[in-house]
Order: sequence, then C-alpha cells, then structure tokens
Amino acid sequence: MPFMTLGPGPIEYEQIRGGHSKSPPLVMLHEGLGSVSMWKDFPTQVAQVTGSNVTVYSRHGHGRSARLRTPRTVRYMHDEALIVLPQFLDALGIDNPILFGHSDGGSIALIHAGGSGRGVSGVVALAPHVFVEDLSVTNIGAAKLAYQNTNLRQRLQRYHDDVDGVFWGWNNIWLDPAFRDWDIEEYLPRIACPILALQGEDDEYGSLEQIQRIARSAPLAELVSLAQCRHSPHRDQPQQVLGAIERWMKHRFDAHRARAPAPFT
Repeated sequence: MPFMTLGPGPIEYEQIRGGHSKSPPLVMLHEGLGSVSMWKDFPTQVAQVTGSNVTVYSRHGHGRSARLRTPRTVRYMHDEALIVLPQFLDALGIDNPILFGHSDGGSIALIHAGGSGRGVSGVVALAPHVFVEDLSVTNIGAAKLAYQNTNLRQRLQRYHDDVDGVFWGWNNIWLDPAFRDWDIEEYLPRIACPILALQGEDDEYGSLEQIQRIARSAPLAELVSLAQCRHSPHRDQPQQVLGAIERWMKHRFDAHRARAPAPFT
C-alpha cells in the first residue's frame, strides 16, 4: 500500500485501474469508522462497472494512516473536504473527479463539491449526512455501548492501527451537544455537477429525508432508495448499488464508453 505525507503525517491510499480512458477519475471517501481495507473489494467492482480509475484512501486517524494528534472538532468533515482533500487530489494530479462517499465520506464529497471552488465531475453519495437527526444520535449512542460491551472493538481492530482513536474520535464528536446544530445544506445549491444519492430504507443512522433534502436543493440530483438496506448500501445491496452507478455513469458520462486503458498520471 503506497503512502503520501500530508499535514499530520502519512496517508495510505490505493489506486485501481479502470478500462476507459475518457471516464472521469473516481475518488472514494470512507465512512466515519472506515478505511481503505474496510471497502474490501468494492473499489475494484466500481472500477469494473464504471471504467474509471479509482483512488481510495484512509483519512488521518484511520486504517494505517497517521494517528490524529488533536481531538476532532465539529468542523472535522469541513476540514477534510476543504483542506485535506484538495491537497490529496493535487498530490496525485487528479482533476475533476467523481467523488464517491459513504456516510461521513458522502458529506465530505458534498461539502467539497459545493464549497471548494474546484472542478468536480460528479458526486455519488451513499447514506450521506446533511443534517443531524435524533435517529442518528440515538444509534450512535447505541454504538458506544456496543463498543464497550460487545466484540465490536475486536472486529474494527483488524482495520485500524489506532482503533480507539478512530472510534472515540467519531463517537465523541457526534454525541457532543455542539454537534446537534451541524448542517451542510448551505452547500447543496452550489453544487453544479450531477449527484447520485443512495440510501437504505432501513438506515439506522438517517432517514430518507437526508437524501430528499439533497434533491430539493441541488439542481442535478438523482435519488435511489434501497429496500432491505441499512446504513451500508454497498454491503447490504451491492449489486443494486453497482447497477445504479453504472446506469448513472452511462447517462451522465457517455465518454466513459471509450475503450482505451486509462493510465494514472
């Protein structure tokens, strides 16, 4: 796994070659407890159905990337979207990507697309957070008890060098009373690129109102709700997610049908 050094220290990342030279590059942004390895083989499947070169990385504090040196603030997703992600893209020479984010990663993608002033070809948001709901806070509180009283810590430990830092960094800030006012709806009307927003109908961390607010504010948003699906659509309904992405790409990015291999630059 290659690394690059940004800000607090090294970031692990992986790149997967797609099959189409004119398909926009795709950058995957993981969930609040995620990492490169937690995606498993899903990035490869995304590269296969889209033809895009796919880049995935672990944010600072996650996976094998450098540990966080300071506690997270309410603006931790803003900081990732507006400071770290631009540096990461520039370091790899990635221009006008499709940002593919899950949960916190979906929120980061939306903030970047609406607030960075940089070129973004599209956003795929899986179960993104747009505002804080009671449902989210209740189940994040339940996750705290599970981490303390079940084997959740052991299951997460295989994916992170600093599993306690990852979990408590995420859990503590979401349960902080100051976080109840967190909201990114101001960025949605500024997003000029196409958005594909997908969410499970049984999502334990957010209602369908999350993606419905995206559709009401962002001019080019398409929504997909998934039955028998919780907060991780790519794990609960992978074929439906891949099919939706493939159809969206064909509709929005006809050039991705070109057959020449796409080199990384």
